[in-house]
Order: sequence, then structure tokens, then C-alpha cells
Amino acid sequence: MGRQINGKMSERQPLVLPCQPTAMEWTRSGDDLFVRLDPGEEIHASLQALADEVGFDAAAITSGIGRTRESTYGYMDDDHVYHRVTLEGGTELVTLQGNLARRETGEAFTHIHATFSDDDLKPHAGHMFSATVHVVAEIHMRILTHAIMTRCPLENSEFVALKFN
Repeated sequence: MGRQINGKMSERQPLVLPCQPTAMEWTRSGDDLFVRLDPGEEIHASLQALADEVGFDAAAITSGIGRTRESTYGYMDDDHVYHRVTLEGGTELVTLQGNLARRETGEAFTHIHATFSDDDLKPHAGHMFSATVHVVAEIHMRILTHAIMTRCPLENSEFVALKFN
């Protein structure tokens, strides 16, 4: 049986998904990873866990979109001190970019900048400290297969510097 769309009958049936996503999924094509994160997943932690699961040490985070909540972003001042702002409710994740490297201890470390838009379409942008997926996040990463990148803390700074070996 069809349904009416714009006053005309259509034989097209509504899309019914066989299951609802409940946890991160990803697909790989060469050195490109495309990741879907689901509600409740924290972006940094999820991408770091993905690096361990897939087994890579360096990547460029080239893009990301979606809807997040409890999004904390900010900036570093001239004295190397971070200042944070948290958007508690849902916000659109408009842009996301950064990189993933390993700390000297071997732990995955993500450095991400993002732009969020609140429901009044006011942009909020800066260094992303954390963001929890509210609806979905879709993120592209390019694995840097031959790169050796290490994150090292700087003395008298909250910044963790990127070093190439």
C-alpha cells in the first residue's frame, strides 16, 4: 500500500532499519577510517580506543559532524593556561579536526578543535576538552602509516607538545 507525499500517492515504503546502533562502528578504506559514534560515547575516549583496537600510532582527524552534549571547549592563554566553557545541553557539532599521536608512555592522545552551534545557531569554537555524543557523531580520520609522532608535556605549561621522531 502506498502513502501520500505532497498530495500524490507513492509506492515507496518507509525505511526500517534492522537494528538500532548502540556502540561505535567504523569502516576502513586504505588509510581512511570513517567512524560513527552513538549516544553516550565521549569523542576523545572513543577515538583513542579505536587507535588501540585498529593498532595505529598517528592520524589526522580531518572532519566530524553530529550532535553532542556536555561539550567542553576553550582556549589557551599567553601564560599557557587553558580556560574552559561547558555547553550542557545539546549542540550541533559543526566542525571537528585535529590529530592523534601517542604519549611517551604509549597511550593514545587526541588533540581536537571543534565548532559547536547552540540551538540559537550561536557558534562556540576552540580546543575541545570533551564532548559526549547526544544523537550521533560521524568522524573521518586518515591514518598516518609512516609518521612517528609523540606527545610530550612542556615544562610550566598545560600544553602537551607534538614531537616528530
